[in-house]
Formats: sequence, structure tokens, C-alpha cells
Amino acid sequence: MIYVVIFFLLGFAGGASTAYVALMPKRGALLSERQKQDARAKSLQAASEALVQRETQFATSMMARKGEFEHFMAARQRGVDEVKATLEAQQKEFDARAVSYSEMVKENAILKRDLLSLGVNVRKLTLDRQNQHEAQQALDERCKELGTRYLKENVKWLGATLTANNFAACKQRLLDVIERCRGVGLPVPDTQQSALIADLKAEFERLVKAAFEREEQARIRARIREEQKVQNEIDRELKQLDRERAAIQAALDKALAQARGEHNEEVERLKARLAEAEQKAERAKSRAEMTKSGYVYVISNLGSFGENVFKIGMTRRLEPLDRVRELGDASVPFPFDVHMMISSEDAPKLENALHRELHTDRLNKVKPRKEFFKASVDRIREIVLKNHGEVEYVADMEALQYRQSLGMSEEDAEYIEKVFDAAEEEEEPIQDDA
Repeated sequence: MIYVVIFFLLGFAGGASTAYVALMPKRGALLSERQKQDARAKSLQAASEALVQRETQFATSMMARKGEFEHFMAARQRGVDEVKATLEAQQKEFDARAVSYSEMVKENAILKRDLLSLGVNVRKLTLDRQNQHEAQQALDERCKELGTRYLKENVKWLGATLTANNFAACKQRLLDVIERCRGVGLPVPDTQQSALIADLKAEFERLVKAAFEREEQARIRARIREEQKVQNEIDRELKQLDRERAAIQAALDKALAQARGEHNEEVERLKARLAEAEQKAERAKSRAEMTKSGYVYVISNLGSFGENVFKIGMTRRLEPLDRVRELGDASVPFPFDVHMMISSEDAPKLENALHRELHTDRLNKVKPRKEFFKASVDRIREIVLKNHGEVEYVADMEALQYRQSLGMSEEDAEYIEKVFDAAEEEEEPIQDDA
């Protein structure tokens, strides 16, 4: 019996061992599953705790809301309208801040669409900018070409219109053209501007030299004509003196014949006249031999040129006032007033000295050969004293016809006009009714 029990126990132990060995893998799987279940249980527990925490927070929030509600109810008792307005404002602010998921989805879709459109626009703008850049480059090249041609044509035109009297105006036109070229984007360096101005100056100097040569030739021709005119006047005067001397000699011979050697006043008077005629003839001959002798005149024309404007010139005429009358009859409305008429053995030298001293007072600074100066009679007299000596002069500008014209009535002016018209038509002058 005992053996049976022992055998039974041994068999049970062996079966149990075999079962244990057979069940080991399942046990490991069960353990692994148990660990997983434990992990899930922990996760569920954590979730449960979180849920509990959220429930606690919710409960707290609910308690806070309940407190707010109670506060609201209490405040309602103090002032329902005021608290209601405050809560409505807070509710609006809350609603404004709150964004639903659907709204976010819609906004995201709109942003994606706008971003896609923006990308398309950026690519389009990039292409447009490239096209515009290329077009601008072509336009710049065209503008540069046209500007260069414009500058070249204007420089050529200015060179053609430049004279010895308009350098300042042409230079200003050139500077204006350069500024216009720079304004449209054509680069004109300062070196090129200086070169263009230098070319303009060189051309002006050439034109001035040419004009000076022409004027010099004209002055030579005028001097020759003047000298010829003086010579003709001298020849006429010599002929007149010869005739006068011959007449005086004949009268003297006749008077001597009648007086028969007796002394009388008529003979002495005729001898004096003969001696005077011979002296005049000698002076005329001497004057003909002195080519530089002549008169330097200082004249004014108040009605034509204004106050303190004088013309300073020279003439070799035997009668210098003839030259003044010619100037007054040429192209001015009134005759000239003579302030100085200076007889000089070297008239060109004295004239040049006056011109040099009064150079800064020239009226025409573009053409220095003009002989008009704005100065005072006293200053001109000082220069004459320094270069010639004492001279008689007239300080005041008489300007008789000019002053009469200013004070003349229209009736008198009309009458004078009629008289001159009648004289030109070789009719009898119209008599004034008065």
C-alpha cells in the first residue's frame, strides 16, 4: 500500500514535471501577456487618473463657473444691466477668439489657394521683370543712340551758327543741350563737356581772327577812303588857295601899278592876305604829308543811347564836324552833340589810349570794336589830359532835338510831319491855322 502511494506520488510528480515542462512556453506567453495586460492596466489607470484629473478640473471649472454664476446672480441684484453688458462684451471677446475646426480648415484652404496664386504671380512678375529689363535695355540703347545723335547734331549746328559775336549764347546752348542729354540718361562726362567747350572756344577764336582780319581789311579800306577823301579835300583846298593867291596877287599887282610905288593900306592888306594864303597852303601841304594827324572826337546822343554814353572815334577830315554830321544822319533819330574835338598829330594813338582806358566801360562787350562807352565826361577828360594835354570840352548833353521832341505837342508834331511831306512832294508848305 505504501508502495502504491509512493508509486502514485512518483507518477504524479513525474506527470507534474512533464506537464510543467510542457507548460513552460505557455507560461512564458502567459507571463508576457500578463505584462502587457499590466501595462495596459497601468495605461488605463493613467488614463483613468487623467480622466479623474480632468473631471476634477472640470469640477473645479464648474465650481468656478458656479462661483461666477453666483457672483453673477449677486451682481445681478446690484445692477443687472451693467453686469449683463460686461458679460456680453466678455462673451463677444471670447467668441471672437474662438476658432472652430471647420473655420480653420476653410482658412487653411484659402491660404493654400492664396499661396499657390502668390507663387504663380511671383513667377509671372519674375518673367515680366525680365522682359521689362530687356525692353529697358533696348530702350536705353535707343535713347543713348538718339542722345548721341542729338548731341552731335547740336554741336554741329552750334558750330555752324557760331559767329564772332555770339560765343556766350552758343556756349549756354551747348550746356543746355548737355544737361538735356544727361536728363534723358545719356552720360556726358565732364571731360567730354570740357572738350566740347574747348572745341567751341577754338572755333570762336578762329572766327574772331577771321572777323578781325575782315574788319582790319575794312578799316584799311575805310582809312584809304578816308585818306583819299582828306587828300581830295586838301587838293580842293590847295586849288582854292591857288586861285585865291592868284587873285590876291593879281589884285596886288594892279594895286601896285595904280599906286605907282606909293604906300597905301590896300597894298598892305593885299600883301597880308597873300601871306596868309601862302601860310594856309603850306599848312595844307604839311597836313597832307602827316598821315597820322587828325581829330579825336567825343560825341553823345542822349535820345538814342541815354545818359553818359559816348562815342569816341577819330577822323582825318579837314572839317571834322562833317564826320559828326554824317554819323548823325546815318541811322540814329537825333544828331550827335560834340563834347570834345581834339586835334592831334597822332590821332590813332590818342584814340587807342582812350579805348584802352575805357575798355571795361564798353557797352558792347561781345564786339569790342564798337566805340560806345558808358562813362562820365570828367573821366574821359582826365584820360585826355594824361595822354594829350589840356582840351576844351562841353560837359552837358544838349540834345536839343530830343528835348524838343519830348516837350512837343501832338499838334505841332503833326504839323511838322505835314510840312516835311509837302516838301518831299515839292508842294507848298502847309500853313498853320494859327
